Amino acid sequence: MGVCNYAAIAAQRDSDSKYLGKSGLGAGSGDHRPAGRADRVFKEAGNRVSKIEQKLAELGHTLPEVATPAGSYLPAMISGNLVFTAGQIPLIDGKLMATGKLGKEIETAHGAEIAERCALNALAAIKSVLGDLDRIKQVVKVVGFVSSVPEFSSQPAVINGASEFLQRVFGDAGKHARSAVGVSVLPLDAPVEVELIVEFV
Repeated sequence: MGVCNYAAIAAQRDSDSKYLGKSGLGAGSGDHRPAGRADRVFKEAGNRVSKIEQKLAELGHTLPEVATPAGSYLPAMISGNLVFTAGQIPLIDGKLMATGKLGKEIETAHGAEIAERCALNALAAIKSVLGDLDRIKQVVKVVGFVSSVPEFSSQPAVINGASEFLQRVFGDAGKHARSAVGVSVLPLDAPVEVELIVEFV
């Protein structure tokens, strides 16, 4: 994976008062925190575990660390009252949970599990800028990319893994518009990539 562009992150944080991430990507172990709204979020949150993270735990998930970007971009960005994530691939502890294409190495059911992991990683990216997943008011849009052979046409069934996961976590607030797109290849030969747009308060 690439090295995070910390200069770009610092510039974004300095120029956009709505940026709420922890230092860098929000995945570090230090106690460096940005000033302003982000500081207030962390002070208010304290050590409280959010309801959404409690729900994730009930579903057998722990929110992961935010993956280091493989290029010159941020894991998530705030614009107005929306958070846009970068595309998230199915990394677990820095390694892909699977590689290959749907319709060849990967079956549809497994692809849906992979899409769920991508959505979980996207939630981690969102938390890195919001500080608290309970601030999510609505999942607005899911975009899913499925690396697949030309004859494979079940991309919607694969991305259902992400969609159904979000609805289990957020209930009605997890219902969303969606695109499921077949592509010839994804970064690092990942089978699935998912990006989210969410509205927050």
